[in-house]
Amino acid sequence: MNALPESTPFKAEGPQPLLREIPPGAAYPAHALGPLRQVVEAVQDITQAPLGIAAQSALSVASLAVQGFADVETLGGDAPCSLFCLTIAESGERKSSCDRLLMQGVRDHEKDRAEAYREAVAEYEVAREVWTGRRKRMLVEAAGTDNIKAAGAEADLRALGPEPRAPLLANVTAQEPTFEGLLKLYQMGRPALGLFSDEAGGFIGGHAMNSDNKLKTIAGLSQLWNGDTVNRIRSGDGASSYPGRRLAMHLMAQPVAARPLMADPQASGQGFLARFLITEPPSTIGTRLRRGRKEASDVAVVAFKARLRELLDAPMPTGDSPQELTPARLPLSGGAREMLWRFYDAVERAQGPGQLMEHVRAYASKSAEQAARIAGVLTLFHSLDAVDVTPEAMGWGVELAQFYLGEAQRLAEAGLVSEETTKAEQLRLWLLDKWQHDEVVPSDILNKGPNGLRERARLKKPLELLVKSGWLAPLLPGTEVRGISRKEAYRILRPRHAV
Repeated sequence: MNALPESTPFKAEGPQPLLREIPPGAAYPAHALGPLRQVVEAVQDITQAPLGIAAQSALSVASLAVQGFADVETLGGDAPCSLFCLTIAESGERKSSCDRLLMQGVRDHEKDRAEAYREAVAEYEVAREVWTGRRKRMLVEAAGTDNIKAAGAEADLRALGPEPRAPLLANVTAQEPTFEGLLKLYQMGRPALGLFSDEAGGFIGGHAMNSDNKLKTIAGLSQLWNGDTVNRIRSGDGASSYPGRRLAMHLMAQPVAARPLMADPQASGQGFLARFLITEPPSTIGTRLRRGRKEASDVAVVAFKARLRELLDAPMPTGDSPQELTPARLPLSGGAREMLWRFYDAVERAQGPGQLMEHVRAYASKSAEQAARIAGVLTLFHSLDAVDVTPEAMGWGVELAQFYLGEAQRLAEAGLVSEETTKAEQLRLWLLDKWQHDEVVPSDILNKGPNGLRERARLKKPLELLVKSGWLAPLLPGTEVRGISRKEAYRILRPRHAV
């Protein structure tokens, strides 16, 4: 048996980081959340999670609840009150705890709807059987030789009316659907939905976002954010059209899952990421030492839950079809419009060559619309009877849009790294956290490693980068690893090996 050779010597400081550390961001402007401020601060008090996590959950849930009722006026025409949110936080930051508290009203509504749905399905099946039986009998009579009976049967067929309509599915949200699955839900359920996941790595790295489906998913979700009619033509299913649909989204992901998405040229080049309100709040781990909580916090959460139920139970404006929304128009007051123009003017100037926002133009160009959408959500959450967006609400929207634009600017550097560097970082974290042996061979990674690296052609560059940065040391050809002579193998330079 060959002895393992000594590791390649590295610099005294040990393995080098692959990614630059991202500077901390600004504090989340909770005072600009308007009617959501109280519950966000309450959830932060209860969970001791970063404030930005609770704020993202509250904003996205509020958007889910109100998006079907009205479209808000923007400087470029009306837009849905639908928000896409992406929250980046490590495991242990209590993302799920925040989401559970703020989504409770939605979950209760879905539970009640599911019980009503089961009862409605039973009634529908009886009505459909009766209708089908009558129609068959009338068709037989209409085809008979008795002209009098045939004429009467034809008249009865016309008077029979359409087949009974199936009840709508109870789902308000989906977690990890393919785009076809989401359209199926629109076909069978309510016209305003949410794509919500507190472990979005499954969606980002799953079937919907793999190399075969990514562009289709990105294009379809972008259409829904725009409020466009989604059309699908399939050889087996024919043509389908989905007008009057709305989608709110909140993806919570760990940095290792979010970084590849941020660095993905298709996601950024298609303007998909620029449709998201993105934040990576500073961690509170190690500081969550307070015992107890404010009595008012539970009261605020209960009040938020009740408001959610009130909004979700309210009938949404639809036309002839209960699955096609006809939202009202929420205009801007004169003061709100002037405030939005000033914000737009400042951001537009900042996108010029050599200016502050030049490298985040995709985000900056949508920032004024994001401000209007946020203001519309806060306005409608407070009152569905609001006649316009006030300057106060637009002030909230502008301040929050400014914060998210700052976050985009701060986090953009994470998206500027090469795809190879991103994959190398994925592999490094997998080796340190998941792989128990001190040596690794390519087949180990191809069989058990990160999904995006289970192809030999994709593995070469990440391995080279990890060797160059000192995380892997190549072993001599023929070295035995776990009892087998290996043509290619590496020793993992974990922190304890660093000299």
